[in-house]
Amino acid sequence: MTHRRLPIVEFIAMMAMLFSMVAFSIDSMLPGLPDIARDLSPGAANRAQLVVTSFMLGLGLGTFVSGPLADAYGRRVVVLGGVAMFIVGALLAYFAKSLELLLLARVFQGLGVAGPRIAPLAMVRDLYEGRRMAQITSFITTVFMLVPAIAPSMGALIIRTWGWRSIFVAFVLFSSVAAGWLALRQSETLAPEDRRPFRARRLRESFVEVLSHSTVRLAIIGLTLEFSALMSLLSSTQQVYSEVFDRAISFPLWFAATAMIAATGTILNGVLVMKIGMRRLVLWAFGMQMLLSIIAAGLFMSGTFEGLAAFALWFAWSSSLLFGVGLIMGNLTALAMQPLGHVAGMAASLISAISTIAAVFIAVPIGLAFDGTPLPLIIGVAVLTGSAWLLVLKKLRPES
Repeated sequence: MTHRRLPIVEFIAMMAMLFSMVAFSIDSMLPGLPDIARDLSPGAANRAQLVVTSFMLGLGLGTFVSGPLADAYGRRVVVLGGVAMFIVGALLAYFAKSLELLLLARVFQGLGVAGPRIAPLAMVRDLYEGRRMAQITSFITTVFMLVPAIAPSMGALIIRTWGWRSIFVAFVLFSSVAAGWLALRQSETLAPEDRRPFRARRLRESFVEVLSHSTVRLAIIGLTLEFSALMSLLSSTQQVYSEVFDRAISFPLWFAATAMIAATGTILNGVLVMKIGMRRLVLWAFGMQMLLSIIAAGLFMSGTFEGLAAFALWFAWSSSLLFGVGLIMGNLTALAMQPLGHVAGMAASLISAISTIAAVFIAVPIGLAFDGTPLPLIIGVAVLTGSAWLLVLKKLRPES
């Protein structure tokens, strides 16, 4: 089978849009959390954070099967089927009358979005490998990082005009465009002779094979720790801006600025990874996140930073954390996927599922520990990134 390769710019843009369904489904919701708390959880405002983590839980659970399904039936059908589930979840969320029902709908949305999150990663692995795959993944991430830059502003505008429920209509429109683009332009990348039947025994064998590689196991742990830090920040950031620094109205603009700074991390990674290598960049990024988190925690605890100075410190720290994500996530994923091209769907599923589900259980208590200051979040991130830095330094071998 000869794979049809689209022009690289179009391929990157298409994959980025599919990947962005996750980011759009999270970041555009952030401005609506206070309204959701007021309408559905007036006595416990912190519980509105669960709108983010419940979605991520569904995503993690969905990735356990989306990869094997992509290996058995092809990448395209998994993407399109997942988008259909995502749309159903969005409609259920639109009509939810309680926080519990909304969270259930968000889990269903997460289950659906696992298809367009995982199958495109397998498509990239079908067509590219090694540092070239890491470079393309980084460029895809660069484009997809533009979504967090604009999603809160778009979400705020939609919510202010039509109410927080209308954001779920936007999800339906966005995902329909992404799925239509794939259906019209991208051919299947997995040849019929390379497909692996969706059988329990074969799945068990692939599961064992994936986890038998020490590099894969270490990369999953590293991804879990970084994803936990990222999820903790996303869950708490709106509360920090609005309740700590009284910038609820301007929050979308500040978050957009943070996302644009973060995008430079993925751009830098795309430039450097071919020369420096994946492991070294990951090590440097974890070290930077750890050191800056320790410094930020110490300055906040000292009480010497107040008012504008405290806000500047928060903005610089949160931006540096997201900047580091661009140097870590794509490289760790590429390191884990490199020896697993023949089971790319299963590998993508396991790597994403384990790191996502584990990160939910780590991030939820960190987010709910919000006490009117950013300290619990910053200390939690310092512990997570410090542990990851030691793991990479002591255990993870450089790629060949």
